[in-house]
Amino acid sequence: MASVTDSLDAKHRTHFNKLQKKLRREVGKAIADYNMIADGDKVMVCLSGGKDSYTMLEILRNLQLSAPVNFELVAVNLDQKQPGFPEHVLPDYLEKEGVSYHILEKDTYSIVKEKVPEGKTTCGLCSRLRRGSLYGFAEEIGANKIALGHHRDDIVETLFLNMFFGGKMKAMPPKLRSDDNKNVVIRPLAYCREKDIVRFARYKDFPIIPCNLCGSQENLQRQTIKEMLNNWDREHPGRIESIFSAIQNIAPSQLADTRLFDFEHLEDGVQRAGQQAHRLDVVNLFGGH
Repeated sequence: MASVTDSLDAKHRTHFNKLQKKLRREVGKAIADYNMIADGDKVMVCLSGGKDSYTMLEILRNLQLSAPVNFELVAVNLDQKQPGFPEHVLPDYLEKEGVSYHILEKDTYSIVKEKVPEGKTTCGLCSRLRRGSLYGFAEEIGANKIALGHHRDDIVETLFLNMFFGGKMKAMPPKLRSDDNKNVVIRPLAYCREKDIVRFARYKDFPIIPCNLCGSQENLQRQTIKEMLNNWDREHPGRIESIFSAIQNIAPSQLADTRLFDFEHLEDGVQRAGQQAHRLDVVNLFGGH
């Protein structure tokens, strides 16, 4: 099968190779930093038909060839029975690529349309139903890791969504255990920027499937946050990276959550420190060592 670089001129081939190496390096670092994948793991790669999940699958397949551990990949798509969904696209692509896959059919579309009033955001309920279906299916096929395609921009956007609209300092962790303690979820693209994924998907010419259920809704809170962050990124390059670094560098004593830092007994610590300093002064006064 012809490589994607075969159809590119020398300049674009160089750009593609650099981009692919960058994404591989970032995914590899995220996997190593958070111990996402271990020897013998069976990783269920959740494939939606969007640029992010295609890129995640491609990079994981690439890393699988050179990784120091052996792990299995299986692609899973949840067919939510959206009207007009091109059911043939993903099977055709995965069979052409020689990727092991499952198509899980669950009519979550009807449930969302029934439960959510017209004009209201469907994303919340849709994602919960999708997540529940995928978690259960992972157990069925014996997958001990579930890989989702969220990238660095998604994580930063979620931080501001929770701050602005939920009153919480909370984002998306690169790795987590599900609420039922039965699944470990990983986000291998956690260090990758969306703009790099967009470029990679264009080079690869993935058969993108748009989400007509939630992706077409205008004025979503996430879209507002995305536009704000994109403006910041244009006006102040490096700000998104700085914000993500802050997520990794938390100082609980400099915030105000009494569950994370013992403000109540802070004076006790000051008193103990004072007593220790006094004892040290006495020892020094009498020439102790």
